[in-house]
This record gives sequence, structure tokens and C-alpha cells, in this order.
Amino acid sequence: MRSISCFALSALLAATAAAAQQQPAPPAGKTMDQGMDMQPMQHGRFMQGGMRHQIAKGVVLEQKMDTAAHNVILRVGPMNLPARTSHMKMPQPPDLYWTILFDGWLLAFHPRLVDAKGQTVPGTVLHHVAFWNENRSDFLCPNKDEHIFGAGSELTDWARIPGFGYRVQRGDLVRIETMVHNPTATSYSGVYLEVVIPYLDDATPAPVKNFYPAWMDVASCGNSGYDLPAGPSSKSGEVTVKYDGILLGVGGHMHDYAKRLVLEDLTQKKTIATLDAKTDASGHLEYMPVITFYAAGGETLSAGDRLKVTATYDNTTGKLLPDGAMGIVVGYFVPSEDSALAPLRHPARSRQRMRHPMHHDMPHGQ
Repeated sequence: MRSISCFALSALLAATAAAAQQQPAPPAGKTMDQGMDMQPMQHGRFMQGGMRHQIAKGVVLEQKMDTAAHNVILRVGPMNLPARTSHMKMPQPPDLYWTILFDGWLLAFHPRLVDAKGQTVPGTVLHHVAFWNENRSDFLCPNKDEHIFGAGSELTDWARIPGFGYRVQRGDLVRIETMVHNPTATSYSGVYLEVVIPYLDDATPAPVKNFYPAWMDVASCGNSGYDLPAGPSSKSGEVTVKYDGILLGVGGHMHDYAKRLVLEDLTQKKTIATLDAKTDASGHLEYMPVITFYAAGGETLSAGDRLKVTATYDNTTGKLLPDGAMGIVVGYFVPSEDSALAPLRHPARSRQRMRHPMHHDMPHGQ
């Protein structure tokens, strides 16, 4: 097991897709409306649980395909974020949908927050974002769609692992869930979440081996968010591996006041990784480390292994924070038999909600 700094293995956390589709689609010829629709929105997803929020009006998904550089550029926005507003009170973007436009592999994710002028916005205002492939079930939690990318305020840069990629097929439908807040004293308007995704298509001569995102959650296979009590606390969850294979490495996702994540293999009676959170003097999360195993041949997992994830926090606010915590260890899993995971593919559950995709080709790397 080997620790690395600077997120060299951020790539390890998962991959995302390359064709965007918005939901709902704005009328043709209309500009993006930055107002707020005060109709309540029910999030029934695993990252948001059953929380009710106002829906942020006019937030759409844009995509650009840079075919020369082999990059997909996705933008979610615009979002207006008033100062000192919690995620419970902030109007939230609706679930957005996009469709993969090619057969190939997603290689990495490079997320950032920007305003309408392209100026950087601090990651503090991103509560979390999650991408789900609705054409595949998660290999650890088949009750969920495959969770292929996620980020929080740390905005970890997911680098590329040479020779490996996340396999996608033309027509795969990806659901994007975004939650924002603004604990700072500065208001931000016209904010976009931008993610640059390098990809390879089937025309590439280079061999690519498939990996599968492994999301190991203290909530096991339930809703990821939970209430954070005042003071020190810990929460654990377990999941059983169903296939032989290796982990290429792991990273983590937590929220403010985080201390650490620990991943254990209870069957093999060993600790796989300990991820100590980096926070500032006020307890705000700055980043989570990542650990790679692929240089040593990977961390071996066997079908039937029970994995345990434990998240520890120290909430110094003196009060309970509703839905204030998550504890997720994220890895890349390479099965011994790739064909064993083929039955996890299925028709997209949200296909009936699709609209025409908004996308722009950029053949000259513009």
C-alpha cells in the first residue's frame, strides 16, 4: 500500500461520461434563465435521500466535444449562491441527464467551479455532485445505478491511470445530481460546475483494460447522507464483494469536520487503507488523500470478502448538523473475469424523460 500526495491517483475515484443531455430542456432559442422556481423538488436519490428542496430554475447541462484533444467538457449552471445559505435552504439544481455519444472509455475527471467570466469560484460552495450510469447496476450494491463519478468541496482532480478506463457505450444515459450551498460571507452568481473528461473511442490502437468504480459507503447500500451529531462521532457500514479481482487504489469523500476514513477487509482481517482528512482551522474540508496499489499489482479482493468502512468526525459547532456527513471510500476495481459483470447492464430507467442533447463539436481543439 502506497500513499501519494497531490492526488496522483485521483483518477482512481471513477470515471464519467462523454455526452450531455439536459433535463428539462429549455425552449429552442431561449437563453438560460437564472431565476428560481419556488416549486418544491423531491430528491429520491441515494446521495440526497428523501430531502425536499426548492428547485433552482434555469440550471441546464451543456456539453462540448473536443474531438481533436479527445476531451468532453461538461458545464452545469448557471447557479446563484447567496452568502451564508445552507444546503437545506438553497434552491437546488434538478437532476440532469446526458447521453454517451461514442463507444469507448472515460479516462479521468478534472472538475472546477467558475463564474460566467471564467474566474475560479472556491470549491467550498459545492456540497457534492454525483454521476450515475443508468444503464448499469453497481457491482457492490445492485439496488443502485453504477456510481461513476463524485466530488465535494475538495474538488479532487481525478488523474488518468495508463492502460485503464471506464467502459461506456453509445446511448448510455448518465444522471447528474448536484447539491450546492454557500457557508461563506460572499455571494456568487452565474456559477458553473465544469468537468473536463478525457476519453478514448474504439478507434484507438492502444489496449485499454476495463475498471469499475467501487463505492464503499458507511451507509452500506442505502442513502449516503446522514445527520452529524455534535462532538466526536463515528459511523460504520459493510458491503460484500461478489467477484474476484483487484483494487487499483482508493480515495475518499467526506464533509466538513471530517477526521478520517478507514477501509478494512474483515474476511482477510486486515486494514486496506486509512485516509486522514485535511481540514482548515475551522474544520472545513480541504482535501482527502488517495492511496494507490497498482504499481504493486493491486490489492487483491475475493468473492465473499466483507469490506467495512468507518468514518470519524469531530463536529465542533456544538449542534447537530442535519444531513451534514457522508463517509465514502471510492476505488477502481478490476475483476478477474470482466465478462462476469456483463449482466449488470440493463435499459436506462429514465430514458422516457430524455430530451434532445445540447452538444457542440469542437473538431479543432477550440
